[in-house]
This record gives sequence, C-alpha cells and structure tokens, in this order.
Amino acid sequence: MNGNTRDVPAWVSVALLPLVNILLAFAISGLIIIVIGEDPLQALNFLIAGAFGSQEAIGYTLYYSTNLIFTGLAVAVAFHTGLFNIGAEGQAYVGGLGVALICLAFDTSLPSFVIIPLCMIAAALFGAAWAFLPGYLQATRGSHIVITTIMFNFIASALMVYLLVNVLIKPGQMAPETRVFADTAWMPFAHDAAAALGVSLARSPLNLSFLFALFFCIVVWLFIWRTRWGYAIRTVGQNEAAAVYAGIKSKRIVILAMSVSGGLAGFVALNEVLGVQHRLLIDFVAGYGFTGIAVALMGRNHPMGVVFAALLFGALYQGGAELAFEIPTITRDMVVVIQGLVILFCGALEFMLKPHIEALYLKLQSPQGWTG
Repeated sequence: MNGNTRDVPAWVSVALLPLVNILLAFAISGLIIIVIGEDPLQALNFLIAGAFGSQEAIGYTLYYSTNLIFTGLAVAVAFHTGLFNIGAEGQAYVGGLGVALICLAFDTSLPSFVIIPLCMIAAALFGAAWAFLPGYLQATRGSHIVITTIMFNFIASALMVYLLVNVLIKPGQMAPETRVFADTAWMPFAHDAAAALGVSLARSPLNLSFLFALFFCIVVWLFIWRTRWGYAIRTVGQNEAAAVYAGIKSKRIVILAMSVSGGLAGFVALNEVLGVQHRLLIDFVAGYGFTGIAVALMGRNHPMGVVFAALLFGALYQGGAELAFEIPTITRDMVVVIQGLVILFCGALEFMLKPHIEALYLKLQSPQGWTG
C-alpha cells in the first residue's frame, strides 16, 4: 500500500481529502440539527443564502475572510519553518496599536495616499516586533514557541487595555477606545470605490483591505517558493539538522519567519482599524488569530488554500449569523459547534480518511476496479 500511494496524484490529498472532511463535518452537523428538531436542509439553505445570497451578504463574507487570510498566511509562514505560531491574535492586536499611533499623530495633516501606506508599514513593523521576541527566545534560548506566543497574547491584551484606558482614550468618554480618525485615514469601502468607477454595490464593511490580502497571498507565495529565504525556511522546517549541515543559519531563519508571520498578522488592523472601526478599541481582533490556525491547516499552508479556507470560515461567520436569526433554536453557539467540527475534521483528523480515499482511488483506476 505504501508503495502504491506514490501513484496517487497530489490533488487527491490537496483538494479531494479536504472536501470529504468538510462534507463529513457538515453531515454530522446535520445530524445534530435533526436531534434538536430542525430541518438540516433548510438550515443549510439559510446558511448559504446568508453568506452568498445578496451583494451585502457577499460583502460581509469577504470582510470576515480578509482577516482570516491575513492570520492564515501568518500561521502558514511559521508552519513552513516548523513553528506553531499561536500568537497571531496578539500580533494583530499590537499591529492595531501601530496603526492607531500613526492615525492619531498624522490623520489631520497627511493625505490618504501618504497615511495609508504609513499605516501599513506600522502594522507590519509592530506585528513583526511582537513576533520577533518569541522567535528570538526560541532560536537563542530554546523557549518553546507555543508557550511564548500564548504568553505574549495575554501580555498584548493587558498592554492594550492599559493604553486604551489610561493613555489613548478620548478625553471625556467612558468607553476604552480612541477618538475616531479623520476620514483621510479611512481605508476606502468597496461600495465607495465601485461607485467612483460607476458600479453600484450594496453597502457592507468590505473595503480595499481585501485586495491587499489577495496581493499578499501572491507575495507570500513568491517569498516561500521563489526566494532563497523561502527555500531556507522550508529546509529548516523539513530538517533543521540537514539545513545547518548545508550552511543555513537556522537561528536567523527562525527569527525571520516569526517576524514575517507577525507582520502578516498585523495587517488585520488594516481591515478592522482602518477599514471598519476607524478607531482603536478593545478586542477588535475578536479571535481571528486563533481561527487563522484552522485556516492555515485546512489550506495546507499554501496561499491559495488559505484563501479558500478563509472564504469557508468567512461564510460560516456570516451565514451562521443569518442562520441563528432565521432559526432561533440554532443559536450562535450551535454555529460555533459547526465551525468546531470543520476544524476537527480538517485539522486534528485531517488524515483519518486518507488511506481509504487513496485505496478507493487506486481501485477505481485499476482495470479490475472497473469490472469488479
């Protein structure tokens, strides 16, 4: 059997296996919905319609997907180095701090075409700096990256609470958030950009950060598979001892990969802080950093896979909200269960069905498989 698996094309593992896992997760979700007394087909219809049934729904789905693309890419880059970066949540949070500092300082004095690129640089630098420290500790002190990134998530949360309550809060208000930025520091909404081109789109939180997310998918692909740094990252991730023997400085590569990962996570602030909230507020990351782990796993740590996985989870976010509204007995917690099942089968149990699917494929491809 082990020798025959080499005859199985890559698309079986890359595309067919995740699809089967997703279908299995939805099948079990359907059984749960039947147990609570609802029609699973009707629930699926509400879920799909809520995610893709209108321009507004699609806008919300793509808006959620934007955050997940950034965090999925962040986790994927670290995975290629053999690092499990659980700190994308904190890195995105601190990236938002960098964006807010630029906006608060320059939003009334600089035009949009200057301040938005500055915010992008700040988001990347602050996120990278927050990931640099765990990467440095892993490379030079052997501190486990999982432990340090989890700790840095809590430190980032405490730091942001302190700053928003005591330093950056708008004078005279109780809510722990900054003042609203001037509109020169707003990321253009998709419907406004489309209107400027004579195209009518429904209003939604979708903004041009989505295009930046797609752009960085291409950048990450080029970086990982078309540069010597990417080659070094993949080599260290596959076999660190062999990489060191080949002359690759693995400590530098670990720090580089974590810094790039943190910079990508920091870009979440482009969508949330610049694109939608237009101010810095408590917990704007809302768990996207953790969901990005599932997105990277489901997407096989490839930028194209990350896009499709992010779209799936974005659809679950948006369609799940519509489903909970239309069928009150299916609460938001039930939608989280559905998301959890997708993560379970596409993450922890992703290879459970692989031997059976490969065996079935080989049987169907053999002459005896068609006649027997």
